Amino acid sequence: MPTDKPQLLAPADGRPNERIRRGASVALSDDDASEHSAPLVQPSRWPALRFEERPWTIPDSSSRSERRRLSDSYQAAVVSPIAGIERVPLPSEVEGLVADASAEIARFDAEVGADIAPFSSILLRSESAASSRIENLTASAKAIALAELGDLSRRNAAVIVANSRAMQAALQLADHLDEDAILAMHSALLASTHPEWCGHWRTEQVWVGGSNWGPFEAQYVAPHHDRVPAAMADLVSFLDRDDMAPLTQAAVAHAQFETIHPFPDGNGRVGRALIHALLKGKGLTRQVTVPVSAGLLVETESYFRSLDAYRQGDPAPLVRRLADASYAAISNGRQLIGDLHTARAKWDDRIKARRDAAAWQLADLLLRQPIVDSRLLQQEWSAPARTAERAIDTLAEAGVLTKVSGNFRDRKWAANDVFRALDDFASRAGRRGSPAPGYAAHRPTELRRGTAASPSPARGVDVVG
Repeated sequence: MPTDKPQLLAPADGRPNERIRRGASVALSDDDASEHSAPLVQPSRWPALRFEERPWTIPDSSSRSERRRLSDSYQAAVVSPIAGIERVPLPSEVEGLVADASAEIARFDAEVGADIAPFSSILLRSESAASSRIENLTASAKAIALAELGDLSRRNAAVIVANSRAMQAALQLADHLDEDAILAMHSALLASTHPEWCGHWRTEQVWVGGSNWGPFEAQYVAPHHDRVPAAMADLVSFLDRDDMAPLTQAAVAHAQFETIHPFPDGNGRVGRALIHALLKGKGLTRQVTVPVSAGLLVETESYFRSLDAYRQGDPAPLVRRLADASYAAISNGRQLIGDLHTARAKWDDRIKARRDAAAWQLADLLLRQPIVDSRLLQQEWSAPARTAERAIDTLAEAGVLTKVSGNFRDRKWAANDVFRALDDFASRAGRRGSPAPGYAAHRPTELRRGTAASPSPARGVDVVG
């Protein structure tokens, strides 16, 4: 029978069960309990996960066979503090790749920032969609744009719009990344759907896969919720360091965040928003959001394998993966911007209006807001309805805009050339509407949560990261 005191289990390449079968458990000492406040010396390799034994009460409502099969304890991950580690141990080849990728990111940021077209908004929207898609949340670019205008009939599109808000919050808070900033990112993502989860770290155990009755046979059991505040305080201290390459720091911070899993839901999306906040806060990006999630989608299987490697004590695969993803994202982003420039030039030949007409303003606006209605234009321009409607009519006659929904007073119009470019962007990152190759094999589909003393089975919920 387990004692009330947690048992700390030494790591075995990140797999707890081997050590458990060999009986390699020791009582959790006072030094272990306060480990987050003590700096570590430089290890020969990055610290792997350890595991601790925690008690679990099997509910009386479970069947006799379930009670025989299940245990009265489970193993939860224990993350080591990283803020005091002298350096991230990386092969020289990976450090060189990081330096080259960082230079390319800065170059892309300068290119797009100097462009008069409003591409920063559309890149952020594309990154939000790609990050959501890693969690198997997909929607067309058109459905997402409609959701931004209030059409919430497509659930996934509404969730992706919330992810855009989280990305925006992350970028706005980039200069001061503390616990409150991370909680604010999470609130921007989930406040409209799960306000009870917002504004604080999780207060119950969560695990991925396995049984509804408890964290048994799970693919991953996150740290016990009692450990989350200290782990997040240590992560924030790591974010505050200025002695390493921002891309390396972002990769490690992302992996540590995903390993802590501080929320009941939204960890993956907030964790990738954290990448962008850190890159901006450290000055590597200034103008745009590099769509790294679109780069990660190119090899999603490799992304999840690299997270596993991090938990086993090797950060190099994830750092390499993020650098490679940056190259893929920049290549894809450049093509998107080229396609949008081509579309905009084509409209110049079609639009028949005076050069000072509002129709030209609308043509530029469509590059960042490819679905519009009269009300939006009135607000955007502080203009009367007749000005907005005349601009829409001019672009509709030119074939630039097509009506997509609404009655006479609430018609919405789409720039299909922009949506073709956006859908091509998504297609290059991985087929939109289905997982990238290897996704199903490596992406857990259920995050479960519960409490050890619950009198009923812990409820498995369809919660994505």
